[in-house]
Amino acid sequence: MLGAIGRSDRPHPRQGRRGEARLPAVAAVLVAIALYALLPERLLAVPRYVVPALEILLLIPVIVVNPRRLTRQTRWSRRLSLAVALVIAVANQVALGLLLHALLTVTGEQARELLLAAGQVWFTNIIAFGLIFWELDRGGPVARTQGGSRRELPAADFRFSQDENDDAVEEVAVSASGRADWVPTLIDYLYVSVTNSTAFSPTDTMPLSTRAKLLMTVESIAALLTSVLVIARAVGALPS
Repeated sequence: MLGAIGRSDRPHPRQGRRGEARLPAVAAVLVAIALYALLPERLLAVPRYVVPALEILLLIPVIVVNPRRLTRQTRWSRRLSLAVALVIAVANQVALGLLLHALLTVTGEQARELLLAAGQVWFTNIIAFGLIFWELDRGGPVARTQGGSRRELPAADFRFSQDENDDAVEEVAVSASGRADWVPTLIDYLYVSVTNSTAFSPTDTMPLSTRAKLLMTVESIAALLTSVLVIARAVGALPS
């Protein structure tokens, strides 16, 4: 009993966290911007630099709030941060629609150009949904690391394997959420996005909320359409 009381009185481990580094998220956004800016003209619904410019304008104030580590959050900074990911995702879905139409109609050299563009769209999709998952789950990156206790966190959108490893063998349980106070970072959400885009379904991380299931469904369908049509086009299964 005394041991249990002593453990409960200790400061919560996440209170001393420095927060996630800003650089990985910025790098992911910049890669997505570059991939979009390099798409063929026929896949752009607006002038080439409108969407990248909008994304950069949204990103700058978010960086100003947390230039190095994600330790502070305001209502508007969280909305702007989520808006960056949503703009990337929406613009990419529009490009995907134009890509699917173009792959069914073009021939020759243009078709080869579009096959390369399909890779850009697929990779951007991974980044976009990874960022959205990262921003939504358990209140976002700031709430996950700066909150006082797990009871104060918003409900989880995803269940990671670490969240259920407390009763595993010692070398596995030592890094479990309940014992090590582990929380997912951007890399974990990008991994979820990669597996969802390749397996077209959850693998080791399960969606819990309705919004997480809907987002994963949209990502899976987009990845499946891209893969199936690109493969069919590549082997000449579609009429030219």
